[in-house]
Amino acid sequence: MGTVSTDLLELATAGDQNAFRELVEPYRSELHLHCYRILGSIQDAEDALQETLLAAWRGLKRFERRASVRTWLYSVATNRALNMLRATKRGPQTELSMPPNVSLPEPTRRIEPLWLEPYPDALLDPDLESTPGPEARYEAKEAISLAFVTALQLLPARQRAVLILRDVLGFRAAEVASMLDSTVESVTSALKRARATLEGRPRVAYPPPPDSPVERDLVARLADAFEANDVDGIVALLADDVRLAMPPLPLEYVGRTEAARFYAAVAARPGHRRLVKTRANGQPALAFYSQDVEGGEFVASSLTVVTLASDRVVALDRFDAGVFPHFGLTRILPD
Repeated sequence: MGTVSTDLLELATAGDQNAFRELVEPYRSELHLHCYRILGSIQDAEDALQETLLAAWRGLKRFERRASVRTWLYSVATNRALNMLRATKRGPQTELSMPPNVSLPEPTRRIEPLWLEPYPDALLDPDLESTPGPEARYEAKEAISLAFVTALQLLPARQRAVLILRDVLGFRAAEVASMLDSTVESVTSALKRARATLEGRPRVAYPPPPDSPVERDLVARLADAFEANDVDGIVALLADDVRLAMPPLPLEYVGRTEAARFYAAVAARPGHRRLVKTRANGQPALAFYSQDVEGGEFVASSLTVVTLASDRVVALDRFDAGVFPHFGLTRILPD
């Protein structure tokens, strides 16, 4: 711990609120992202972060300095997030918020309901996790991808926390055991089970670099096809094994044929659409605005996160318009 941090810690421990804010501010973004990975929700992550900072302020005098301030804050944040998971009953909605006159086709399969929101790229610190701990196994880009965060939500809470702390952030087993008031053996066992589960998930191969010409071209063509209700144009950009999902609904459409059926049903409705490009989880995303039948205003409809591999779309994850405020998107699209 550097001299400045030591001085700040002394002042903060003595009750200087400005010193405390300066002490914890460098860790705010990464702690928020950490809570999001555990909870899968931006608002829940914000609540967990606020509880973390309040608990840290109140407990600073008990901080024994055997670990760094960062490690101590991660310990507080992890346990606050786990407590929220235990205390919150998350019931997925039973019906998808779709425009009128849309009847969804039968899905390819019904999956486990998933509580998940996309994470705006605007909240990501460009320098975040540029130097993870020595035992990290995932690069920062993959560790924020929607596919990875989705896989995390399918793990039991404790396994989820252990895998994030060990394989994403690179904390040592002994550090994680101390954070969770556990043993190294228990942490190692939980990590082994979590890794085995994640190794069975499909992984995206060769996604184009963010904001590269390939990515921009694919997203522009996809957006144009959506706005034109051009189902053939949409399907032409999809991989053979493309996956469509709509968290938290337990419905999934797999394959180009199933995707064509789904988008044909959506395109059959009257009215027009406009799209706004944004980014979520390090990936391109499209915000949909739908016009009513009478040609009125364009109203927020949904947000779709686009997963690309090579020169094809391999996944489309649709979220309700309730996530728009997190992206700075308006409810009504200005003319």
